[in-house]
Amino acid sequence: MKPVEEYIYRQPDVYREMLLYIITMVEKELNDSELLFKWGIPYFYYKKKPFCYLAPNHKKRFVDVGFSKGFQLKENQDVLVDEKRNTVKSLRYFSLEEIDSEILKSVIKEAKRLYI
Repeated sequence: MKPVEEYIYRQPDVYREMLLYIITMVEKELNDSELLFKWGIPYFYYKKKPFCYLAPNHKKRFVDVGFSKGFQLKENQDVLVDEKRNTVKSLRYFSLEEIDSEILKSVIKEAKRLYI
C-alpha cells in the first residue's frame, strides 16, 4: 500500500469519508492529476505542480482542502478561507454532509485553469 493510502485509511471514519469523497471529486475533474504523500499529508499534483492538499485537523475537527494558487482564485470568495496565509486558500469541511459538490467542483475547475 502506498504511503498516501495508508495515511487515509488510518484516519478516523469521519475524516476518511471526507477525504475519499474529495479525492473522488478531484480525480473526476483532473484526469491527469497525481495524488502523492508530501509534507505528511495527501497532496494532488497537476501538470507536475502542486495543486491542492487535503489536511485533516483532528484538534479543530475539519478537513482543509488547500489550493496552492488559492489567492489567484476569483470565484467563491465567500467560502474560501485564507487565515493569513500568503498563497493558499482553502475549502473547509466539518462533515461529509457539509460538502457542497457544486462549489468544490467549481473551485477545482477554476484552479485548473490557472495551470494552463
